[in-house]
Amino acid sequence: MEINDMIRLMQAVTEHDLTSFKLEDGDLRLSIKKEKQVTAVMASEEHSYPTVKLESVEQLQETYKTEQTNEIDSDKVISSPLVGTFYHSSSPESEAFVKVGDSVKKGQTLGIIEAMKLMNEIESEYDGIIEAVLVGNEDVVEYGQPLFRIH
Repeated sequence: MEINDMIRLMQAVTEHDLTSFKLEDGDLRLSIKKEKQVTAVMASEEHSYPTVKLESVEQLQETYKTEQTNEIDSDKVISSPLVGTFYHSSSPESEAFVKVGDSVKKGQTLGIIEAMKLMNEIESEYDGIIEAVLVGNEDVVEYGQPLFRIH
């Protein structure tokens, strides 16, 4: 991979507001992470704002683990194979490929992930019924993020 290719990848990450991107090609391993900026605003004494309770990192991690455990209770989970933007249908006017309660066969298209202007079909790895759709249309998804739960 040449430097110009890496620059184009960094531009694509910035354009699509992705926070991370990983690429493995043979011996080449490339990881791009973009930190979000946090702006602090100081309140003047004239204004009164409600107090917000901040949780500790441990509490947030425990809440996240609990939500993940509750959310994914099936062993048949279809996860994202790459970072990109998830789409439920092939075009905005089209109906979703699948919805909760639909019967699916192994190899059936469940959705599409766009990564760097390439559309990648996400196929079912199992026969069964869609129990849950875990991402919304046009959501940015991470590598390994659960997309569908099949019963």
